[in-house]
Amino acid sequence: ASRYEVVVVDNGSAVPLGGEAVASHGDNFRYEYIADASRSPAAAMNRGASLAAGRWLGLMIDGARILTPGVISAALAALAAHRDPVVETIGFHLGPALQNVSVRQGYDHQAEDALLARIDWPADGYRLFEIGSLAGSSRRGWYGPLAESNCLFLAADTFARHGGFDERFDEPGGGYVNLDFYRRLLDDPHVTPLRLAGEASFHQVHGGAATGLHPWLLAVRSMLWRRRYRRLRGAPYRVPTRIPALVGDAGPQAEPWLRKSAELWPE
Repeated sequence: ASRYEVVVVDNGSAVPLGGEAVASHGDNFRYEYIADASRSPAAAMNRGASLAAGRWLGLMIDGARILTPGVISAALAALAAHRDPVVETIGFHLGPALQNVSVRQGYDHQAEDALLARIDWPADGYRLFEIGSLAGSSRRGWYGPLAESNCLFLAADTFARHGGFDERFDEPGGGYVNLDFYRRLLDDPHVTPLRLAGEASFHQVHGGAATGLHPWLLAVRSMLWRRRYRRLRGAPYRVPTRIPALVGDAGPQAEPWLRKSAELWPE
């Protein structure tokens, strides 16, 4: 705990999480509530980065996520060993399928709680791989390109050099703001992109701006997000083709997904 801090930015929740709940986890946890919050998390992410005291930043644009246990230690090792590193994790959804599909089949908070209880989380956090599905942005797993990373580490100087998250992406949920930030990082030839093997972030069901939508409605909203991206960037959105180097170790729980990733790439 002495090696990292956690800054929780509450982006105007109608029922605030509250500083007491956050502080109960330790002296290295702090809480910031934004009362006049935007519909987009972009400004909240930039606010959190400005409050962080460390040389390195770990960014999670969606708080409804659970990490595998070795993410922070593996990221710190990778950051220390490379020049201008950007360290990323791949993403999973909790449940049997992409959540915008599974919620139409009865998946909800109760079903998710039952899954977490079944694997005795958090006694062994790597058992999350037993109850998850690859996120759409990580659909090719560890060996393919990502559209975004929802748990990303980089130097605070690198974050500042790229201007942080573009607050012009002001749609509910931010639209393509996270994809845009990730794309700008990987387009920078000076950064060293790295991907943690055997670690991941798992999205919890919460009726989000994308995962809570019916598939056809998600397709419509994605079209609008792409149009907004093109207006802001002057070109269509493209998933980065640059594939980071795989670093770290993978335990037995992740091995089935590593094999599946090898089958999915090239596709």
